[in-house]
Amino acid sequence: MKIGTVIGNVWATRKEDNLRGLKFLVVQPELLNKSNNDSSFIAVDRIGAGIGDKVMVTQGSAAAHMTSDAPLPIDAIIIGIIDSVDIERGGENG
Repeated sequence: MKIGTVIGNVWATRKEDNLRGLKFLVVQPELLNKSNNDSSFIAVDRIGAGIGDKVMVTQGSAAAHMTSDAPLPIDAIIIGIIDSVDIERGGENG
């Protein structure tokens, strides 16, 4: 899973039939120290995220198999809207 911030929308009026009704958002991934990690990417959103929301995203086959039907041609899906992240520093991990 990755953490990122929604930075935009993607509108596609023509797409594969099994992608109809899905919302696509642009996500900018972040490291936990709040720096940018990678290039932005497109993720499917079924939970109502919007621009500015910090989200959890899963990628790969887990995203493609989001339903029990046939796999979808997607690589990323938003699985949660984050309220807060708490990280303890010190000890073995910090």
